Amino acid sequence: MATDYYAVLGVRRDASQDEIKKAFRRLARELHPDVNPDPKTQERFKEINAAYEVLSDPQKKQVYDLGGDPLSQSGGGGGAGGFGAGGFGNFSDIMDAFFGTASQRGPRSRTRRGQDAMIRLEIDLSEAAFGTTKDIQVDTAVVCTTCSGEGAAPGTSAQTCDMCRGRGEVSQVTRSFLGQVMTSRPCPQCQGFGTVVPTPCPECAGDGRIRSRRTLTVKIPAGVDNGTRIQLAGEGEVGPGGGPAGDLYVEIHELSHAVFQRRGDDLHCTVTIPMTAAALGTQVPLETLDGLEEIDIRPGTQSGQSVPLHGRGITHLRGGGRGDLIVHVEVTTPTKMDPEQERLLRELSKLRGEERPTGQFQPGQQGLFSRLKDAFNGR
Repeated sequence: MATDYYAVLGVRRDASQDEIKKAFRRLARELHPDVNPDPKTQERFKEINAAYEVLSDPQKKQVYDLGGDPLSQSGGGGGAGGFGAGGFGNFSDIMDAFFGTASQRGPRSRTRRGQDAMIRLEIDLSEAAFGTTKDIQVDTAVVCTTCSGEGAAPGTSAQTCDMCRGRGEVSQVTRSFLGQVMTSRPCPQCQGFGTVVPTPCPECAGDGRIRSRRTLTVKIPAGVDNGTRIQLAGEGEVGPGGGPAGDLYVEIHELSHAVFQRRGDDLHCTVTIPMTAAALGTQVPLETLDGLEEIDIRPGTQSGQSVPLHGRGITHLRGGGRGDLIVHVEVTTPTKMDPEQERLLRELSKLRGEERPTGQFQPGQQGLFSRLKDAFNGR
């Protein structure tokens, strides 16, 4: 046996893996070329690297203890080729040696959380105002009932990968200016899982999940609006390998109403009445969300005035109470009259002294932004 790897690391032949790793860390900190640039230490650094590669790998250590040289099987003295599990030079090993961090190694799980899903649900104004319950059809991934999410055909199971021996990664030793460098990558045969499925489930092709349509009941709270999203935890896509399901989001789309327009939690509508009704006053029937109600138009109502119905709007989503229903009044002037109607209207104007009105003039009507501008300018 050309080299005593135990003596190189300064450990006993019955040393544990933890003792071997600690000895390697201590020497690596002292001898690494980035820390100690003395050329004489580089050969020593290569020796402890080779010793750690052998003694940290149970299979190579067994070959060495039986009198063989496991490094000679991969090119001799840590040449370019071969696979191993413990050589120094991997970036995570360097960080581990200098900072004592534990690298995350090992096979990755076949079971992963599923993705969230979202569907759009249309509801009418009344349903948004008072809330409702809806049955929805959802087409998502569910656990495969044939293999129960395992991915293997019934009567079979996943097998340990013979390329990486269940580690999920393979490592290759190469030479660099630092000496021997070991690079790791996911095992190409098992894609990093550490196991392979020789006989995939015929129903899900080894994925552990299938597409299925389900019916879910969704409770829509009163006061929802366009864009409101309702979260249904665990009702989304089941993950690969039968992993936990993601969440399902139901996005509300409120359909437009034939009479009412929604602004926040208030409802608005416009009623058109003739000038005689506006002058004399009247009552107009209106079918509200709560049923038929009479809108009281007071005598002398002008076009543009509004009649509020308190508490007849949308239920507040957070907190009690409801918004208002605002009825905007629009007064129409007759454009066509028969001779009798025209005669009566002229008599009315004569009685009111409005045959030749002088009119009241004032600046042109301003929009909201113009009024705000004037207010800021002190006008």
